[in-house]
Amino acid sequence: MPSLIRLLVVLGLLGGLCYGAMWALANLVPPHPREMSVTIPAERFNR
Repeated sequence: MPSLIRLLVVLGLLGGLCYGAMWALANLVPPHPREMSVTIPAERFNR
């Protein structure tokens, strides 16, 4: 049973680290807005 508890603790810590890293990237890294242009082929309008 101790090996099961150790496995669950390690998996919980890894999951917490991944969750913390995603939270930090989402909330602490500012986005850089930039202009975006998408070319649409003329065939899509001539239906």
